[in-house]
Amino acid sequence: MSKIGSVDSAVMQIGVIGPGANDATTEQYHLAREVGRLLAERGARVICGGLRGVMEGVARGVYEAQGTCVGLLPGGDRADANPYLSVAVCTGVGEKRNEMVVDSSDAIIAVGSNEGTLIETLIAKKRGISVFGLGFDDLAIGGRRLNAVITVSSPADAVNRAVDAARVRS
Repeated sequence: MSKIGSVDSAVMQIGVIGPGANDATTEQYHLAREVGRLLAERGARVICGGLRGVMEGVARGVYEAQGTCVGLLPGGDRADANPYLSVAVCTGVGEKRNEMVVDSSDAIIAVGSNEGTLIETLIAKKRGISVFGLGFDDLAIGGRRLNAVITVSSPADAVNRAVDAARVRS
């Protein structure tokens, strides 16, 4: 029996971040869906922002593979949640929930990027949490690369590397 705080395949929590409904592409949605399916098949719990776009894609993949996906919603209305979540948590803290997604994750997979994703990536870097990016360009400030994201080539590569990184954090 695993206890909370230890990380093994039964309790590993992987965050999946990416653009919401207004910014996500169809390709990003499908990549996220595949990531969700693969994570669920590996026994990982998935943490996301709970809304549409990439968040819905990953939740749908997890749902279809009968896994667990927790969505941390920015507001106080569960009606805002995408329909594929296992659990919708109304945080009522707005964008602060981005930090909660990071802090609840043992590793993170970023599918695409936008402003919110960049913030989550920087928080993860500061916290020492590995981020694996599909279609994500690394960040640069003042011409200096931050190396905040490890570029991966496929959903399977992202999942394998995130699972390995999460195990190391235990």
